Amino acid sequence: MSEKGLHESIIVSSAIFFATLILGIVVTMKDPSIGQGFLTLFKDTVMEGITGDPPIVLFVKVFLNNLQACLLLFLGGASLGAVTLFILSTNGIIIGSIVEVVREKQGVELILAAIIPHGVFEIPSFILSGALGFLLAKALHDEWHGTGDAAASAARYGRFFVIVILPLILLAAVVEAFITPQIINLVH
Repeated sequence: MSEKGLHESIIVSSAIFFATLILGIVVTMKDPSIGQGFLTLFKDTVMEGITGDPPIVLFVKVFLNNLQACLLLFLGGASLGAVTLFILSTNGIIIGSIVEVVREKQGVELILAAIIPHGVFEIPSFILSGALGFLLAKALHDEWHGTGDAAASAARYGRFFVIVILPLILLAAVVEAFITPQIINLVH
C-alpha cells in the first residue's frame, strides 16, 4: 500500500463523509421532518437495543456494531467501491441530519459532548475503513487490467485494518460506553 495511495483514498473518503454530513444538515434545516424521521429511526433501531444496558454490555454492543460497519466499509471495496460509497454517504447524511435536529432542540454543547469524546476515534476508523475500501476497489481494477495483485493488496489492507483500525474501534467503544455518558450528564 503506497503512502500516496492511502493519503488520496483518505481524502476521498473524508470528502464523501463530510460532504454528505453537511448535506444532511442542510436538508434538515430546510425540512426538519427529515431529521426527525432519522432520529426516530435511530432511537427505535439503535438506542432501543442499548438503553439501560450496563456499560460493559454497551461497550460490547458498540464495539461489534462499529466493527461491522468498518468491515463493511472495507470489504465493500469488492463491489468496486459502490458499497463503501453507499455506507459512507448514508452515514454522513443520517448523522448530519440527526446532529441538526439535536442542535436545534438542545444546542451545540450537547452535540459536542455526545460526539467528540468517542468520535475522535470512531470517525477516523470509519474514514480509514472507507479509504481501504476504495483502495481494495482500485486493486481489483488493477488486477483485471493485469497491473496488480488484488489478493496481495487485500492482505496488506487487512493487516492495516487489524493494526490501526481495530484499536481505534476498541478505544471508541470504551470511551462511548464509559466516558461519553458521563460527559453528556455533565452538559445535559
